[in-house]
Amino acid sequence: MTDRGYRQWLGEKLGRRCIGNLNKHGFDAHFAADAEAARTRALALAASCESVGFGGSATTRTLGLPEAFRRMGRTVYDHWAPPESMTDLDVRLAQGRCDGFFCSANAVSATGEVVNVDGVGNRNNAMTFGCPKVVIIAGINKVTPSLEAALARIREIAAPMRAKSLGMETPCAETGYCSDCNAPQRICRITTILHRKPMMTDVSVIIVNEALGF
Repeated sequence: MTDRGYRQWLGEKLGRRCIGNLNKHGFDAHFAADAEAARTRALALAASCESVGFGGSATTRTLGLPEAFRRMGRTVYDHWAPPESMTDLDVRLAQGRCDGFFCSANAVSATGEVVNVDGVGNRNNAMTFGCPKVVIIAGINKVTPSLEAALARIREIAAPMRAKSLGMETPCAETGYCSDCNAPQRICRITTILHRKPMMTDVSVIIVNEALGF
């Protein structure tokens, strides 16, 4: 077995443990061997959705999901590429009331919790209530051993990288580590932990055995 083969083996063991606990917590959880398998699964899970929304996720765009739904003739609410007739705010509000909402997670614990930290809150809102179908896609790089490790991953890895990618003027975008700042462009303002599937929302989680997103 090659080095890559061992990494894939270990990733599958971690991913399937995570999937098992997510399913115990009421989520509809799936393991995908690679990005293409994840893309196929995601499209199938939302096949009946006439309107779909996308949070600010690099993962869903790496998989080409917004473009795929546009080619299928579906209405797409994406504030990174808003329709000319809609403002940024209008798009974010529509994301919370469409048939299906797609996003990633900042971290997923192997113990079965989904953790996100947002600046605006449209992702947090849409993934918990309002959309009948939610699909969360996370690369194996986001799976952590515990909830505590998930929160640490966001502070130490996800938030600094995300702030840097967005060109935010925050301390972490300069130093690479969180200082719990009060910068006007701070992106860490709202923390959401899905300990269990929300009562009135159908939530699917796809864990991909590849590194995706921040």
